[in-house]
Amino acid sequence: MIIDLPSTTTSQVNRKLVELREQGGAVALGRVLTLVIVDDDGEHLEEHIDAANEASREHPCRVIVIARGSRTAAARIDGQIRIGGDAGASEVVVLRLYGPLAAQGQSAVVPLLLPDAPIVTWWPSAGPKSPAEDPIGQLAQRRITDSAAEKNPIRALATRRKSYTPGDTDLAWTRLTNWRAQLVAALDLPPYEAVTGATVTGEADSPSTELLAGWLAEYLKIPVKRVKTASAQGIVSVSLERRSGVIELHRPDGKVGTLTQPGQPTRRIALHRRNTKDCLIEELRRLDPDEVYEAALHGLDKLSAGAGKPAAAKTNGKAKNGKKTAKAAS
Repeated sequence: MIIDLPSTTTSQVNRKLVELREQGGAVALGRVLTLVIVDDDGEHLEEHIDAANEASREHPCRVIVIARGSRTAAARIDGQIRIGGDAGASEVVVLRLYGPLAAQGQSAVVPLLLPDAPIVTWWPSAGPKSPAEDPIGQLAQRRITDSAAEKNPIRALATRRKSYTPGDTDLAWTRLTNWRAQLVAALDLPPYEAVTGATVTGEADSPSTELLAGWLAEYLKIPVKRVKTASAQGIVSVSLERRSGVIELHRPDGKVGTLTQPGQPTRRIALHRRNTKDCLIEELRRLDPDEVYEAALHGLDKLSAGAGKPAAAKTNGKAKNGKKTAKAAS
């Protein structure tokens, strides 16, 4: 069910939520958190709400969406409430702010927060330079950005490193979970030798590739070469050097990886790029600071550039134009 509330106030939205709850017999006691989505883009708003709805099936929550309208329009709030099948296991409140109210997202959010429940803020498109200092970010215990959705992902990642505050995280980091798990599992097999060096190859503007290299440099305390390529999207390969030979995890097509290592049979591994829904679900599982992500950010300044393939004008026969989507970022 979708209820539109044009030219409304947050008090009227709250009253309508209570009315709907009383009519439907549903209560908010089962909600474990409030997820605030700040969407300044608007172009992919429904995709972001769908991802939140799917995540709410594992993490029941109230979803508050702040969508900024025209700043030159008269001050008003257009509200929308979604419940039932249109809201997953949550209740979704969409607030579109116009005119001077477009800069007052925090004031619009506060009256709708669930009492005594953690708050998570998610910027699915362009995020603030310092999420912890953003007015809405200040309300949250956990702040989720996505460097891959920025116009310049690598510059955005560098900004995240400088402004990092415990509670910050990045979906570019969450997309690495399967890669990190496979590499750790490979190192748990004999021979148990120290890694002396590593090479991480990936798309030039892939923040996930940068973070993977930073993570290896920080935790293995080894020199890591970051090789940039234009022949594929996202992460392409990771090579770990040991005395007995090289462990290599290579994924040229963004779908299936091949793991080779001395003394072990070659294995094919499913390494599909993770979608936003899966990454959001994983991030909502923890509300404490992510120290491993913080360490990966610190490792970024330890990387060295390696020789990569010459830039290609085309990929799969088609020119690569426009802004890269977050779905193809890792």
